[in-house]
Amino acid sequence: MKAADLSSKRQKTAYTFLSILRIAIGWHFLYEGLTKLFDPTWTAAGYLLSATGPLAGMFQAMGSSEGILSIVNVVNTWGLILIGLGLFLGLFTRIAQLAGIILLFTYYISHPPIFTDPGFAREGAYFIISKDLLEMIALLMLMFFPTGKFLGIDGLRQHPFGLSMHKMDHGQPDAEETKADVKGIRRREVLKHLATVPFLGAVLYGALAKTRMSSLEEQNLVDAGSGPTQQYVQKIMAGSDRLSLRDLMGKKFTEETDLLNGTLPQGMLGSMSSSKLILGGNLLSGYVHARDLIYVSSLVLNYHQKDRIFRTLMLAEQSGVNTILSHPIVMPIMEEYWKDGYGEIQFISDCAGLDYSDGVKPMEFEKYMDLVKYAIDMGANAGYIQGETADYYIENNQVDVLVKVIDLVKGNGLPMGIGAHKIQTIKKCVELGLEHDFWMKTLHNHDYWSAKHPTWHDNMYCYDPEETIRYMEGLEKPWIAFKTLAAGAIRPDEAFPYCFNQGADFICCGMYDFQIIDDVNIALDALDKVTDRKRPWRA
Repeated sequence: MKAADLSSKRQKTAYTFLSILRIAIGWHFLYEGLTKLFDPTWTAAGYLLSATGPLAGMFQAMGSSEGILSIVNVVNTWGLILIGLGLFLGLFTRIAQLAGIILLFTYYISHPPIFTDPGFAREGAYFIISKDLLEMIALLMLMFFPTGKFLGIDGLRQHPFGLSMHKMDHGQPDAEETKADVKGIRRREVLKHLATVPFLGAVLYGALAKTRMSSLEEQNLVDAGSGPTQQYVQKIMAGSDRLSLRDLMGKKFTEETDLLNGTLPQGMLGSMSSSKLILGGNLLSGYVHARDLIYVSSLVLNYHQKDRIFRTLMLAEQSGVNTILSHPIVMPIMEEYWKDGYGEIQFISDCAGLDYSDGVKPMEFEKYMDLVKYAIDMGANAGYIQGETADYYIENNQVDVLVKVIDLVKGNGLPMGIGAHKIQTIKKCVELGLEHDFWMKTLHNHDYWSAKHPTWHDNMYCYDPEETIRYMEGLEKPWIAFKTLAAGAIRPDEAFPYCFNQGADFICCGMYDFQIIDDVNIALDALDKVTDRKRPWRA
């Protein structure tokens, strides 16, 4: 093979792979833009308000201004779509690449992964390096190679009638069988440059599918639930301006706390002293067990803006509730709450290791461990294996994963608990001798109408309360009872006495700010009137 032919072949191969890189980045841009376009609730506010780094003030000001925010929403969405189309189709490629670099640079400096943790808004970010930076470098490299002319509509713009072909004149008429098929060459060139057009439908389908998944609650009324997704928490964080937050700084809720009937007692969870009533964090992270109430997700979103969350945490602390239990995804807002001096409430992180994106399956091990490490690094005071996670891993004989998570948390000097919805999980953990500091076990009665439904529809969490009470009586570790209200189906003045009388040492209960005083008083009354409790207090 001649050197020139070899060089040409290598060049063609290189351009093919560079074109694939350009198309892949275009797919990503286009997909992100379309999902935002199809989601009427999407806003850049949470992203802007969570900005970090030296330019954080500028981006946060943009997120706080309705006028500027509306412009940013449109520019960001359509910028992603148009840049994505340009890169995907190879149309005005250089312009699309330059615009993509500028947009990615804006993303990067708004959440630079350098001196501060970029928080929940920036997945795929490490120290200095992030996916934004990697794509930016790739686009910068592609600027030096005209891949749009090699494989893209830019190639047709340069040769609108196909590639010209020089015809040699030998003074002889062409034989019919040796005539060059110029039209055939043009047709193949056109098809090559339009090769990505049919795949636009796949990008569109993926974006629509994601939109349908995000509105799963409204489509599946009975089994609905509002999950603690990053996007959801971003929206929750987006609604408070700086003035509202500043007004909360140092505020004393004496008008409310004057209504308390006493002081909540505390007990030890390993090395951590916790109030007997623990604030459940599901309501703050958006996991509200809405069942068939399709308006609940938007109701919670509109109610729980950042200032409302801070108010809830502050009121809880001033009422004697010194611990919250929630998903690691809310750690950025907790970090701000602590760092800016609003309060010092302790955080128990649920170490959930299941992936619900396509049914129920275990999370990738490294991803699971990274999530737990993230909670620890962000300041969690304790952790526990989330109930559904423990149930799943025990049932599927993947105990080794739970052991590694427990070792990770305890190795960092933090108390560690084991949760469960099923009492069989607790029994198996006892049998295996898993080292831990406390139990998290669901407990509620079945005296509510939806508990009688023949099939499970997010309506029951303690499947055998009698066996739970009987078995937990013999365990010496402290017991935090959760799902005590059956996700809102049972009143606190019924649930709290039931749980304390039946052996629970602590109660974890989700509370809105306007419920805290009443719930603390109910807990005080229940603790004061405990009767017929067989299980000794373990904390």
